[in-house]
Amino acid sequence: MKLAWIHARTSTLELLRYRSFSVPTLLFPSAAFLAFGRRIQAPPNVVMAYYAAFAVMGVAFYQFGVGIAAERVLPWSVLVRVLPVSAAARFAARILSALAFALASASLLVVLALATVSVDLDALGWARFAAVIAFGSIPFALFGIALGYWLTPRGALPVANLLFLGLSYAGGLLSGAGGLPGSVAAVSSYLPTRLWGDLLVAAVQGRSWRAHDVVGLVVYAGAFAAAASLGYRRDEGERFR
Repeated sequence: MKLAWIHARTSTLELLRYRSFSVPTLLFPSAAFLAFGRRIQAPPNVVMAYYAAFAVMGVAFYQFGVGIAAERVLPWSVLVRVLPVSAAARFAARILSALAFALASASLLVVLALATVSVDLDALGWARFAAVIAFGSIPFALFGIALGYWLTPRGALPVANLLFLGLSYAGGLLSGAGGLPGSVAAVSSYLPTRLWGDLLVAAVQGRSWRAHDVVGLVVYAGAFAAAASLGYRRDEGERFR
């Protein structure tokens, strides 16, 4: 665990110094909220929840998906692989670093929402909101890891952009579920972003969570975990046999 913490700290400092990653990751969701979020015809609590999920998703797709794909071809990744550090410690470090960025990006968004719109949640509401943000981030983190091990460095960024923005829009995180056109709304309810968004809406409105949304995200998490595991084993087999 000590090695994981040291690796996570150095990785986080490296990414913070890499301004082309850290600045967009931290500020883009808040900028999108200012530009588009306040136009959504939905209660402020719901809009804040949607864009907080959008912020966390960005970290999952870029820090895991693009980051892993880029690091796989670097000599540094080979050196780390032969050091006496377990794969579990390396993954734990990556997760800890991603959590730091996700927390920072979502926190900036929440502070901005509190300052610009009439967000009104009691202590239980904030706890429910945080729990659903954490729960919903799991399948997307696994999805990002899977992308990182299956895609090439050149292909990872455009695919991550397409999936991040496409799933965010089709799931209703950017414009609200009620603002989707009919053709998109027909498939929206089956997407992981929509399942996550519906859970968040229930959390900030004090309603019960639907089993359909919870089970759906668990199923997606299982599928993405299997894809990530297969991708990792494939990469290990090709590079270190």
